Amino acid sequence: MHIAVAGNIGSGKSTLTKMLAKHYGWEAKFETVVGNPYLEDYYRDLHRWSFNLEVFFLKERFRDLIDISKADHTVIQDRTIFEGVYVFMANNKAMGHLSDRDYDTFMELFQQMMTVVRVPDLLIYLRASVAHLVGNIQKRGRDYEQQIQLEYLQNLNDRYEDFIQHKYPGRVMVIEKDQLDFQHNPKDFALIVDRIDRTLFGLFPDISNNDDKH
Repeated sequence: MHIAVAGNIGSGKSTLTKMLAKHYGWEAKFETVVGNPYLEDYYRDLHRWSFNLEVFFLKERFRDLIDISKADHTVIQDRTIFEGVYVFMANNKAMGHLSDRDYDTFMELFQQMMTVVRVPDLLIYLRASVAHLVGNIQKRGRDYEQQIQLEYLQNLNDRYEDFIQHKYPGRVMVIEKDQLDFQHNPKDFALIVDRIDRTLFGLFPDISNNDDKH
């Protein structure tokens, strides 16, 4: 089984991925941040490095999908190839950081990749306000992230909503992150686990959030 955790920068994806992997005994896969050869350059000059960064992430996420498809156990993934394309790549295109030529080449490559992989069995989307995201970004203190503009985070949030509601073809569970502190409050984490149990293993569907898509 393939579970994925989606969400904007600072939404708590990696933390939830680690916690769920430990709770269920799942294998965790994380996106390449440490050792990423383009990330710091990207935040210094989005226009120059957008295409390079997105191609690198596309390559990494496609490799992960191939590995996951061969696994004989459940894997939980921190961010998917789909949001990389429909959220981050689309946002860079809208902001004028990519030429039509580069964007078309990227999308053709993505569509070819999609012929050999499938969507996760469940996508858990952490919805968070920009204020919440900023607070988390400041707490973790990555130097290159401190340069992120509020407008950039809001644009990503808007694209996440469009992605979840209109573009993603798979099953989605929406979690309102502003209202939860699953890292420090065991009851909040238990609520998430209960929803996952009911969605994946229960007799009745999860109806605790009207935004969930089945």
